[in-house]
Amino acid sequence: MKREIKFSLVFRDMWQSAGKYVPRVDQLVRVAPAIIEMGCFARVETNGGGFEQVNLLFGENPNKAVREWTKPFKEAGIQTHMLDRALNGLRMSPVPSDVRQLFYKVKKAQGTDITRTFCGLNDVRNIAPSIQYAKEAGMISQCALSITHSPIHTVEYYTNMAFELIELGADEICIKDMAGIGRPYSLGQIVGNIKARHPEIPIQYHSHAGPGFNMASILEVCKAGCDYIDVGMEPLSWGTGHADLISVQAMLKDAGFIVPEINMEAYMKVRSMIQEFMDDFLGLYISPKNRLMNSLLIGPGLPGGMMGSLMADLETNLETINKNKVKNKQPVMTQDQLLIKLFDEVAYVWPRIGYPPLVTPFSQYVKNLAMMNVMQMEKGKERWGMIADDIWDMILGKAGKLPGTLAPEIVEKAKEEGRQFFEGDPQKNYPDALDKYRKLMNEKQWSVGEDDEELFEYAMHPAQYEAYRSGKAQVEFLADVASRKAALHEAQAPAAVQVHPALPSSPQTMTVDVNGQAYKVTVSYGDTTNTPVQSGAPSAAPAAAPATGSGMELLSPLEGKFFLVKSASDIPVKVGDVVKEGQLLCYIEAMKTYNAVRSEVSGTITSIAYGNGDSVVEDDVLMTIQ
Repeated sequence: MKREIKFSLVFRDMWQSAGKYVPRVDQLVRVAPAIIEMGCFARVETNGGGFEQVNLLFGENPNKAVREWTKPFKEAGIQTHMLDRALNGLRMSPVPSDVRQLFYKVKKAQGTDITRTFCGLNDVRNIAPSIQYAKEAGMISQCALSITHSPIHTVEYYTNMAFELIELGADEICIKDMAGIGRPYSLGQIVGNIKARHPEIPIQYHSHAGPGFNMASILEVCKAGCDYIDVGMEPLSWGTGHADLISVQAMLKDAGFIVPEINMEAYMKVRSMIQEFMDDFLGLYISPKNRLMNSLLIGPGLPGGMMGSLMADLETNLETINKNKVKNKQPVMTQDQLLIKLFDEVAYVWPRIGYPPLVTPFSQYVKNLAMMNVMQMEKGKERWGMIADDIWDMILGKAGKLPGTLAPEIVEKAKEEGRQFFEGDPQKNYPDALDKYRKLMNEKQWSVGEDDEELFEYAMHPAQYEAYRSGKAQVEFLADVASRKAALHEAQAPAAVQVHPALPSSPQTMTVDVNGQAYKVTVSYGDTTNTPVQSGAPSAAPAAAPATGSGMELLSPLEGKFFLVKSASDIPVKVGDVVKEGQLLCYIEAMKTYNAVRSEVSGTITSIAYGNGDSVVEDDVLMTIQ
């Protein structure tokens, strides 16, 4: 008789891989009992990347979300596991060591059992502290091999990495095939090599279905000794998502493995609730194309979790490109044309910046760099014209050692800009910060929360946490949902028959209630190419128009959110400050990275048009400098 294979439901990742957002707390609480009733899961995923439970769950507290989600599974004896990006913690940029350590203490107190730690560069130095932090917190340390396919990333490469992690104390190994481009035979070899030396180490396989390899890969890794398989379920499986539970169970059962039975009545409950959540609002952020499997994904190797948000963000990028083309009397581009150009540019960029494994945050870095190149070249400008600071940190070695060699053109650009390469321990670049954030919270009279969990959130996500505490995140999200629903209603209405009154063609002001506080927001209907949704102040004091001043106009290089600083403790520039040419003045946060905006002249700031977190579009005037 063959071995037993257990299943883990990656519920959070199912949503991220399909679109951008995840369910609200009330929805999570409703679906959890039915998932337990299915009776086939040994493990369930709790949380993943940065702050989705706050910015993207109607302004809800992520700590409440995790506590409410883990509680029923803990009571049922089902283990829960979370994601940890090693040096990057839960965000896109590196995290101080004391914040990383608090992360583990907080999540253990909230009920999470297992931490799945991966480094986007497969730099073991970045993973090693997380093994220690997990053990100190009483958690199971599961360390991941971030799988990609390149001349560097061989079976031997991954086998040796696994041995090194086990030697450092890893309790389990995850084969993190985040893009689903791992080749089945090679993945089986990796698992077999690990099990041959360490039969006692549990191995879990995680993959996405998009490129079409992962059912074969699941069978191969199970034959080689894998213990747990991550699965998704309808209507969010396949495509950019994960292999479907029912299909995986049937395949493994036929192969002679012992697999758990599925309570199909409970399965249908969960399936129905997932569809209900999509119909509520989550479906507004899911591209129909994400349901399709696509062999073109083999080329760029982009992960499913990123593809879900990419297809949603692509609309914005396309609008920016076409806006410029219309202005210059050029033919507009379709989304498919942009996607092909992006995939081709990823293939060009990736080897030239050292083959970083395409997993968060480095998959976003490579994709963003490729997208910026495409956007710049479509405007007649040069490639490599916009490289965000976090991407530079990766290139320079500040985030870890790149697997491959940088192309001469990248090395030359770094020298031109006076940037220094770094070969030491990446963590040394990011000093402890908890005392600083504790002081800030005390000054703001904010509670650090149970088990210091609010302190952790603020230190991990300063700008997003402030948007949550102010209510701004919730207001903007509610306004965006309202706008998308209105646009969907307009698109679905019969052309010849107006069942309802026509929707306004210009932006309209509406009032949104947030925990008893009224906010005025601007909602745009239909074509929103030139009209960003902006949050307002409480209805008693409507938001003022952007400030204007004399002098040179500093324009936004792209669409996104405006921030004067990335960290709450940084000192922002203000009106009246004297600045120098090339000085960093602000950031535009787009596609999960902060893009630095520098002064083009020396002079005095005469106006600042936006506040932190405000939405801007390309060519908006951010500041004036006299």
